[in-house]
Amino acid sequence: MTQYQRNPRAVRGYGPAGRPGWAPNYLPPGPIPRPVGPPVRATDRDRDATIDVLQESYATGRLTADEHAARVGLAMAARTYADLDGLTADLPRRAFYPDAPRPPLPRRTNGYAVAALACGAAQPLTFMLTTIPAIIFGHVARRQIRETGEDGGAMATWGLALGWTGAAASVLLILLFLAAAVLFTR
Repeated sequence: MTQYQRNPRAVRGYGPAGRPGWAPNYLPPGPIPRPVGPPVRATDRDRDATIDVLQESYATGRLTADEHAARVGLAMAARTYADLDGLTADLPRRAFYPDAPRPPLPRRTNGYAVAALACGAAQPLTFMLTTIPAIIFGHVARRQIRETGEDGGAMATWGLALGWTGAAASVLLILLFLAAAVLFTR
């Protein structure tokens, strides 16, 4: 008897939610992170993913027929992800919930802000040649950060501050040299 004859839900070549059969439908074993906030309701696709893991465990002999039937019934009645997690907690594979809310990705740092800070910090090493790029990159970065919401506002501000400080120091140094030249040539 093949897997497809034992499992009436299995379709050759395709897994749950129309994914190819080779696509994993589980998470590796390990602790299930505790949800933060109120419990989130599960969808039918999430219940199907849990049932697929239960059927695989039944097919490999990890669950008896009675355990399998009881857990499938509980999976169909489950309302939240916590209810579904409890059904596969003692199995080596966990269900991957296709409709589960995902944590937000970390925001990207603006590249011009990084360049502004690098140019501002490199001024003494480049004999103030990176002063103007630090100022330009800082202003461009602050405009892009306002428009896109990227991270790096502090770096852009520090790049600008270092750039303008370097520009002021350069102008002051040139004025001192000119004053010294005028005083010593008399």
